[in-house]
Order: sequence, then structure tokens, then C-alpha cells
Amino acid sequence: MVAPMSGKAKGARGGATIVIRREEGGEAGHHGGAWKVAYADFVTAMMAFFLLMWLLNATTEEQRRGLADYFAPTNLLARSVSGSGQPFGGRTPNDDGNVTSTSGVTTIQPGRLPAVMDIEEDDTDTPAQPMPRREGPPAQEDAERPQLTAPAAPGALAAPEAPRGGPAEAPAPEALAEADLRRELARRERESFEAAAAQIREAVAADPGLADLARQMLVEQTPEGLRIQLIDADRQPMFALGGAAPNDRARVLLARVAQAAARLPNPIAIAGHTDATPFRGGGDRSNWDLSAERANVTRRLLVEAGLPEGRIRSVSGHAERDLLLPETPNAAANRRVSITVLRQNPDATP
Repeated sequence: MVAPMSGKAKGARGGATIVIRREEGGEAGHHGGAWKVAYADFVTAMMAFFLLMWLLNATTEEQRRGLADYFAPTNLLARSVSGSGQPFGGRTPNDDGNVTSTSGVTTIQPGRLPAVMDIEEDDTDTPAQPMPRREGPPAQEDAERPQLTAPAAPGALAAPEAPRGGPAEAPAPEALAEADLRRELARRERESFEAAAAQIREAVAADPGLADLARQMLVEQTPEGLRIQLIDADRQPMFALGGAAPNDRARVLLARVAQAAARLPNPIAIAGHTDATPFRGGGDRSNWDLSAERANVTRRLLVEAGLPEGRIRSVSGHAERDLLLPETPNAAANRRVSITVLRQNPDATP
């Protein structure tokens, strides 16, 4: 039996020796501890951040301003965040000027200077002479105090005093503006009346059939407005004697008047007149009826010629109560119809 070979012999015969080396892990828990410090710093920073956010939310604006003033640097003479740069001019870092107190600052108020007595001490018994009063700018209380005037010299004329009820008050600007507006409207109305009168005269003069009727038409401005009168002449009546029917030339003349009056916005008043001769139609008719009928016929002819009927204010008959020639009450010129374009501004005058 072959005895077993020793390990050394086996190693010599069988080849290289295999050595297995095992290392203990005793230091595995110590090489990775740096991350814990970083994590602790992060947690601390987060706690400080959230604590700051809570303080900002829990404090008022005045408290935060006080904290800022406590930690802010101060600089009395230099231009910095602590003030506007003017020395000794501020109260806190958040105000204009530097961080100095403004309490107890001396203020100067202008006022009258007191009379100064220039007294010299000497051995003489000469009394002290006051120096002339030096006037400074008036203070507020002096400005409010009424000033006294010196009495007038003998023979001088005194200024007239205001009435005890107070000085005469000037008209208000609104009243002046309203008066100016009325005057301007009156001026424009007079100009429009003059233009309408010129148009009527030109229309009559340009028509050969009406040229000889120019002397039987009176156009004038009155306090009431622009009045156009169609009057009778001897042996040339506008209406049939004792009747209300106008002749052909009166119809044409009324059409010209209607065309000119239609261009104006003013209302129209129509009136009929007769002479003092009693009405000879018989029955119950009189000059009142005749004058009213002629005025109403005139109204109808004006409307037919284009004058809006809504513009007509009144139609009336005056009989012989408003004569054109009072000294000759039976004259033909007293028989007439008048068409008045009324003024819209009662303050206007022709």
C-alpha cells in the first residue's frame, strides 16, 4: 500500500499552488458617511426657508419695515440706500435723507419785526428815542386783521362808500352768455327777415303782371315780426267789393308771399281789415264777418301755395278797429289783409 503523499510532495508533482485569500469587511460601514452631512445641511436649509416664509406671512408691513431698518447699514453723509445723500436730512432708511431724527427742527415763520428801542446809557438825562418801526412781511393773523385807513386831509374828497347791503354784484357768466345768445339769435332773425322781404320784392318786380302792384304791397319789420300787407287802391281792389273772393293778381301775389314765408321756421299770423264804411251786404253780416272771411281765404291760398298749415298761428278779423290811415277812415288803403311772420325771440327789435 502506497503511503499518501504529503501536501508538499503533491504540490511539487501536481503543479502551481493555489492560494485563496479572503479579506474581512470590517470597514464597510465607515467609507460612505459623507452623504449624511450633505442631507443634514439640505434639511436644515429647507427648515430655515420654510421658517422664513412663515415669518413673512405672520408679520405685518410695519414689523417687516422695522426688521429691515434694524439690519440695514446706516451712512450719515454718503449717498447710499440709507437716505437721499443729504446729511442730517432723514428719519429712517426708508425715508428721504439719512438716518437722523427730524424731531425738534426749528422752523422760521415770517412776521412783523417789533419796534426796537435804541437806548444808550450815558451820563446825560436825554430821554431814549425810539427807532423807526421796521416792517416785515405780514403774518397770517395780520393779513386777516382789517386794515385801518388814515383820516382824509381837510378838503379832500372821500371815495364813495359801498352800500351797506354789499358791493354791486356783477352779472353771472351764465346770465351774460344767455343774453349774448339772445342778441345773436335776434340778429340772425332780423337778417333772415330782411332776406325774405328782399325776395318778395324781387319776385314782384320780376313779374310783369305784378309790377304795377308793388305799391299795393307793404313789407316791413315790426316788433311782432315781418309784416306783409296787401292793400286796396282806388279802382284796384284785391278782393271783390263786399266779398271775400280775391282776384287773379291777388292770388299770384299771395303765392309769392307763401314761397318766401315757407323758407322761414317762424309761425304765421293772418288778419283781415276793412275801412270804416258800413257793410252794405244786408242781413246780419258786418265788417267783422267780411274781414274774418278775407283772412280765412288768405290762409287757404297760402296753404295751397306750399305754406305748411301747422305754421299758421292765428286767423282773425279786425273790421275797422285797426285802420292803416286813421285820418282818412274811408280810404281804400284801410281795406287790406296782413300776413305777419312772428318773431321767435321776444327781445328782438326791428
